[in-house]
Amino acid sequence: MRTAEWNNSSSVMERASLILGAFRMEDQHLGVSELARRTGLAKSTVSRLAAELLRLQFLERHGPGFRLGLTLFELGQMVVTPKELRRRAMGIMVDLRNATGHTIHLAVLDAADVVYVEILRGRGTPVLPSRVGGRVPAHATAVGKAMLAFCPTTVLDRVIGSGLPPLARNTITDEQMLRAELIDISARGLAFEENESAPGSACVASPVMDSGGALVAALSASGSAGSLEIERVGPAVRTAALALGRQLPRNSALTND
Repeated sequence: MRTAEWNNSSSVMERASLILGAFRMEDQHLGVSELARRTGLAKSTVSRLAAELLRLQFLERHGPGFRLGLTLFELGQMVVTPKELRRRAMGIMVDLRNATGHTIHLAVLDAADVVYVEILRGRGTPVLPSRVGGRVPAHATAVGKAMLAFCPTTVLDRVIGSGLPPLARNTITDEQMLRAELIDISARGLAFEENESAPGSACVASPVMDSGGALVAALSASGSAGSLEIERVGPAVRTAALALGRQLPRNSALTND
């Protein structure tokens, strides 16, 4: 890389963002070679940037590679709007977990992904791959479909345009099938999935709309495939989502059209 290019601040920031964004929910650590493959950057560039990110604690050493560091966690805790959303939702999520016995997720939509803002694990429920701050393609999750059904058409078009990759055997990868399901979800206010986001998982979700009717987030209850009683759990999730929405003032939405 030329010195002028390396010293250009926007260029450095863009490359650092590519490296941090290369980490996925399931990654324990990533080495320089894998980071270079995922980002398309040269190994030498990755090595230099990773060393600087390590010094600033955006990355930390883990085994033979790197993982995301403490500084990112600390900064994440200061993001005001998701933090306030989580604070308002906590009591409702606890009640929903107690009522259903399942793991409760609170998620927001960011581009083509859902980002988990809070997770309350249910007792005796299977360990799910989701984690706070983790990202999953929206089309493959119940929380994602619950939000896509109520988002502007332009947002849905961008999600579909980015591709519909399969995560498990039942993931919807066909545009027309997805659009048809979203119409059904918008009518009933509930989204379902089984073996779509991960093998062996099932989920029921409902959108959270603020007092002005704008989409903010989604709440869900998750468990193992075959054990989630949709008829019992679905109404409880829908009631919880409506209750949370009534607590949110207008213009609470985290997403843009």
